[in-house]
Amino acid sequence: MSQMGEDKEITDLLALGLDHPQAIGRLVPRVYGELRRMASRHLAKERRDHTWQTTELVHEVFLKLVGRSDLRLEDRLHFFSLAAILMRRVLVDYARRAKADKRIDRSRIVVIEELEGQEPASRVAAGRGPDLDILALDRALTRLSELDQERAKVVELRYFGGLTLPETAEALGVSEATVSRRWRAARLWLRREIRRQGAG
Repeated sequence: MSQMGEDKEITDLLALGLDHPQAIGRLVPRVYGELRRMASRHLAKERRDHTWQTTELVHEVFLKLVGRSDLRLEDRLHFFSLAAILMRRVLVDYARRAKADKRIDRSRIVVIEELEGQEPASRVAAGRGPDLDILALDRALTRLSELDQERAKVVELRYFGGLTLPETAEALGVSEATVSRRWRAARLWLRREIRRQGAG
């Protein structure tokens, strides 16, 4: 099936609702692979002793989606946009629980350079500044959302959702140039805010 045909089928299934058993049964195999890729990208940044597995993270997101009669998703991108938001919440909640448990230290690590599109290894090789946990990023992103929802949404879709620039533009209904400008501005703001938190 072509990508266009696959997208249309996903859209048709979403139109039935996430509380429709038959729709869910057909939807899951069509989105499962992409959700696993999203989860894998995030868990690859975790500490080696992290206990989460890709499948567990995907299932946690599904549990927050399936059976929801209040959600009406328009298309594939809308679905993955929501999945990105939920994945962020799952990871942040986990980091909070891990931080509260003094016996373990499993908070997911986020480095500023990841927001700049650089590989974590490049930061290590260059010997640049300290790692930042996901809670710092979440606080900064929440603050940015209060000031500029459009820029915060771009970060959520690109960083947590793993959407490309064209996919983000399509999901938000704006041009790629607009997404690129918001992405650059948001990264700069987040860097300053996270460093301000560290200095406070």
